[in-house]
Amino acid sequence: MRIRVILPVIGDALIEHVRTEVTGWAAAGTEVDVVSLERGTASIESEYDEALAGPGILQRVEEAAAEGVDGVFITCFGDPGVHAAREIIDAPVVGGFEPAMLTALSLGETVGIVTVLPNVLPMLRSLGRRYGIEGRIGAIRVVDLPVLGLEDRQVLLDRLFEQASDAVAKGEADVIVLGCTGMLGVAAELRDRLAAAGHAVPVVDPTGAAVTWLESCVRLGVTPSRTTYMPPPAKTRSA
Repeated sequence: MRIRVILPVIGDALIEHVRTEVTGWAAAGTEVDVVSLERGTASIESEYDEALAGPGILQRVEEAAAEGVDGVFITCFGDPGVHAAREIIDAPVVGGFEPAMLTALSLGETVGIVTVLPNVLPMLRSLGRRYGIEGRIGAIRVVDLPVLGLEDRQVLLDRLFEQASDAVAKGEADVIVLGCTGMLGVAAELRDRLAAAGHAVPVVDPTGAAVTWLESCVRLGVTPSRTTYMPPPAKTRSA
């Protein structure tokens, strides 16, 4: 199968990092290609950023549809453009939030999220309401690092551990979800550090959850429901 990964930011600096991470999660035989946007923002950390990225994301989805890819991963925890994309392609589409959260809900009663900045907290709460899972979301904590400031792995891990361990100790989380798809390659080490501190809880990586979710959908032969995601009516449009 072929999965198109849409990195919903401008610039190519992160493409190889994302390709390596996604390929590491993909099963043998899954072909992965990664594209960024021609127009948008350098990162998505607000509703404003998400709105600016929208047209560029949908352009890439239209290209994926024309090329007949089997699944699309819009690699951002805020699920930008996901529902619009499902209206215009006959292939499963996911962002980071939905597959990670639905996976986490099968592993424990209360889900805690550790994300980047306070700016994104209202967006994540809103997504929880949209998906009808707000009652299962406990703590949403931040590491107070911007998306473009996650390259220091040790600092990131230390802050993730501080926030996640406190949330678990206070009964605010039975499962931890990494709240940014830019938190690459740290889930297993965070899980092990939590376990060593006496907190035997799962840690869900949103990239891993998204890739394996897409692969499952492709193998099941399921695509977006046309009674929910109806094709847009024909009319003149300008992006």
